[in-house]
Amino acid sequence: MNQYYIYIMTNGVRTLFIGMTNNLTRRVYEHKHKLVVGFTKKYNINMLAYYEVTNDVESAIAHEKQLKGWLRSKKVALIESANPHWKDLSLEWY
Repeated sequence: MNQYYIYIMTNGVRTLFIGMTNNLTRRVYEHKHKLVVGFTKKYNINMLAYYEVTNDVESAIAHEKQLKGWLRSKKVALIESANPHWKDLSLEWY
């Protein structure tokens, strides 16, 4: 069964990036090593602050879009509910 991840990454000044992938380890690696051209590379987004897992790709896409529409304060509250110290959740993966 496939798994899909909705994730929030950030940088030192807490600029937020929300994405969805079917391989979180690979995708975070790409962000950390600046292999993804665009927003995450430009703003040095390199820390995984939050993620969720689902088995349904359609619900993953819908939830990603929903999170992107939230106010920043609501996104921060979501992160802090699971990761109050804003630790890099991928720190020991590599």
